[in-house]
Amino acid sequence: MKKIVFFILFPLQLIAQDLTNSEVFWNTLKEHCGKAYEGKIVAGGKEGDGFTGKKLVMHVRSCSENTIRVPFFVGDDKSRTWIFTMNDDHLIQLKHDHRHIDGSEDKITQYGGISANVGLDHLQVFPADKQTAALIPAAATNIWWVSIDKTSFTYNLRRIGSERFFSVKFDLTKEVKTPSAPWGTEN
Repeated sequence: MKKIVFFILFPLQLIAQDLTNSEVFWNTLKEHCGKAYEGKIVAGGKEGDGFTGKKLVMHVRSCSENTIRVPFFVGDDKSRTWIFTMNDDHLIQLKHDHRHIDGSEDKITQYGGISANVGLDHLQVFPADKQTAALIPAAATNIWWVSIDKTSFTYNLRRIGSERFFSVKFDLTKEVKTPSAPWGTEN
């Protein structure tokens, strides 16, 4: 009997050791698929910025093998979705999908970046890519990073060479009611 137990446990340990930090991060985020959480601005918020004073909710809406879609609702504004994509090199891409209320793409959409390496198991960093620099020249020095642990998910933006810094932290210990679909997506 002990040999069987050892045989079962040993392969499981090998699987866990073979995961890259980005895969551990990915799997941690996927654990929240279908769940929604409320957040608050922890840095960079100011009156009139379109975020301050509004209810902020993230919804880990859909998870497939290579794509996780996380709508980010700001009050009644359902225009934003963070799209995380895992590539074959175990690097994660972050894109920002912006939509109008009719579902059509905003003229400034699909910007973001790809992690330069596998990062940490609880933190991934996304420097702005070429597409972002071409679409939004001022954002060429943007760096986004996302952290996740047992209690929180934090989305951050820093524009290097400027004072721009934004951070919103979501409480993963308290699920909230799942919101309706973001603009451009069916329920």
